[in-house]
Amino acid sequence: MPDADDVRRTALSLPDTTEKIAWSMPTFRVAGKMFATLPEEETSIAVRCPKEERDELVLAEPGKFWIADHEAGFAWVRVRLAALEDGDELRDILADSWRQAAPPRLLDAYPELGRQKAD
Repeated sequence: MPDADDVRRTALSLPDTTEKIAWSMPTFRVAGKMFATLPEEETSIAVRCPKEERDELVLAEPGKFWIADHEAGFAWVRVRLAALEDGDELRDILADSWRQAAPPRLLDAYPELGRQKAD
């Protein structure tokens, strides 16, 4: 099970990412734009997620994903760290959120992390 140290290490491994304390919690930003936070005593993460996908995730895996009341109107979802399978799943989730916040120059510079390809 990934923990807060794994979140920090993984998030900071993504290009142009910095950590900043905001609202009394660690936040992670790409090119200054927030893509992840470590709320709830660092037992979960909040990440960017389009509302349509977010709702599907919560319905499909309510033990893993949930929506905080104060974030219901925004494109964010919470992820329980204890419910994650491993570090690879954590990296996939953080990289997806990073992609949503990263500027085009970074998406182009890091094609392995860049725009998602259509299935």
